[in-house]
Amino acid sequence: MAATVQALQNGPQTCTRLDPYPSRRTSPQTPFPRLDPVVYGGQHDGPLDNRQLTQYEQDGFLFMPGLFSPSEISMLRNELNRLDARPDNRERPEVITEADSQSIRSVFAIHRHQSPLGRLCRDPRLLAIARQLLGSGVYIHQSRINYKPGFRGREFYWHSDFETWHSEDGMPRMRAVSCSVLFTDNNACNGGLMLIPGSHHQFIPCQGSTPDNNHLSSLQKQTTGVPDEVTLAHLVETHGIRCPEGPAGSVLFFECNTLHGSNGNITPQPRSNAFFVYNSIHNRLTSPYAAPQPRPGWLAERELTTPIVSL
Repeated sequence: MAATVQALQNGPQTCTRLDPYPSRRTSPQTPFPRLDPVVYGGQHDGPLDNRQLTQYEQDGFLFMPGLFSPSEISMLRNELNRLDARPDNRERPEVITEADSQSIRSVFAIHRHQSPLGRLCRDPRLLAIARQLLGSGVYIHQSRINYKPGFRGREFYWHSDFETWHSEDGMPRMRAVSCSVLFTDNNACNGGLMLIPGSHHQFIPCQGSTPDNNHLSSLQKQTTGVPDEVTLAHLVETHGIRCPEGPAGSVLFFECNTLHGSNGNITPQPRSNAFFVYNSIHNRLTSPYAAPQPRPGWLAERELTTPIVSL
């Protein structure tokens, strides 16, 4: 209720409905407790036991070393290299390059590909966990390959994915989970993902309106929809920072509202991963809550929203 009152007090909305998670207003807003569960399923709904579910509930993420075998990862890396070598890469809108070079930063919408990379999101090991955490059938809201090559891979600044997906895509509630499959060893030196454990229990509103076509710049360097430094410093002082480290083949599941980011990679060791966002079929997108228009379908899936099935 407090969030709804605050939304009405902070000026006009993109649409007339009430906003459970108001953000990107002209005046500063105070963080407030999340309004949704973290875990929707139980121990008997999937492969995670009570200890793992409790850890995910508490920290907002779960790291699973060695879920995929070296031979599986080797095959996927070969596909990754073939994707990187496509001659039309720079002509496709879903291929994002670094702001200061032609190095590929991300390739989006890989779940639409008829390839091992495209089918990876339907692997039963991943799908069963996503269904258990979300307590329902799921579809892919967003997918991508993140390249962070040695010496020139750039940082991803601190953010909550849900804040962006709610504001710019119209994701109504916190009922989505991100899954990162590591194609290379992940460590604190080569730009591994950093998370603030426990940060998912609060929604952190961000100040400032969303520019038109914000995705054209935010995918290279995000400046809209990032928490202020005072709030970030307080969260880190309270909860600390964790950087899950592990070998290629490990998998990280993290809650859609967990604050995370990564440093640039100035080591010779590349860091690449596949990234899938599983969204509950009961949480399909509406119109954006704080943006002039929806982002493109390759960023926020609005067509392929029937429950996906295991391969």
